[in-house]
Amino acid sequence: MFKTNVFGQASLPLVIEPKSADEVTPDAESLISLYAEHKSFLDQKLLEHGGLLFRGFSINSPEALEKFARAASEVQLLSYIDGTSPRTRVKRGVYTSTEYPPAYFISLHNELSYTHKWPSRIFFCCVTAPQEGGETPIVDSRALLKSIPADVVDQFRQKGVKYVRNLHAGRGLGLSWQSVFETDDKAVVEEYCREGGVEFKWKEDGGLWLSQVRPATAMHPLTGEEVWFNQADQFHPTEMDEQTRRAVLSIIKEDGLPKNAYFGDGTPLDVTMLDQIRSATRTQMILFPWRTGDLLMVDNVLVAHGRMPFTGPRQILVAMS
Repeated sequence: MFKTNVFGQASLPLVIEPKSADEVTPDAESLISLYAEHKSFLDQKLLEHGGLLFRGFSINSPEALEKFARAASEVQLLSYIDGTSPRTRVKRGVYTSTEYPPAYFISLHNELSYTHKWPSRIFFCCVTAPQEGGETPIVDSRALLKSIPADVVDQFRQKGVKYVRNLHAGRGLGLSWQSVFETDDKAVVEEYCREGGVEFKWKEDGGLWLSQVRPATAMHPLTGEEVWFNQADQFHPTEMDEQTRRAVLSIIKEDGLPKNAYFGDGTPLDVTMLDQIRSATRTQMILFPWRTGDLLMVDNVLVAHGRMPFTGPRQILVAMS
């Protein structure tokens, strides 16, 4: 009923396609039925490869994405609470991908790895394929851990990562706390922070300061494999290009940046180490061209993702479970 293949020498993602166009009606119901019938096989392949790309099933709408993601997860879809990027909720559990300008490269990361709870799976569907670029680069976090210099990994293992955020109250650089937590109720935010061991302070201007220390690696709950699992390089100011960084720091002190990262003991991160992490990620990352109707499912612990610059219209929707 379906065939599998990979892109060249890459093992990620495993592509799942109908054997022939006549065998499957291209819609969410057909893909749900296929997944249910071969669930054990496909779940095992997800753990093996880290990501599955379903191609040829025309999953190209919020409704189709929601139906399949809920069926495959067998749980309610998650909200993007405590997120760091601007996006729009299309419907409950379905969001646009990060709404940064097309020219920006979004570095690879495991979603919400800086928080106390993160999604197990992420589902991306392509509603509109970009004219050029716009791939969602992915990297096997197991392979990434092995490719980062051992001394760098050891430092991060020992110290962990401290993530600091400054959220405004409606006007300012970065995101507001209301959009990040999808609420106007401070009590809801405070309960979330207490539950996750997040330090928080309400500022005089109505904004919110957050700080949390998390491990730099994680063990996959099913396979027991250790993976690189943090967003230190993405939170650090050096993630911005030099011109942008200088402009931002000319108007805001470093401790007032929308986000920043340190070693878990509060000492500054070594920029050389961050460059080594970024270099390893770039070397290991895998690109594939989006086609309208594609659905990519990744194990969020095993696989990190990002976004390449693009031209022309591009619409990728996201759901998490």
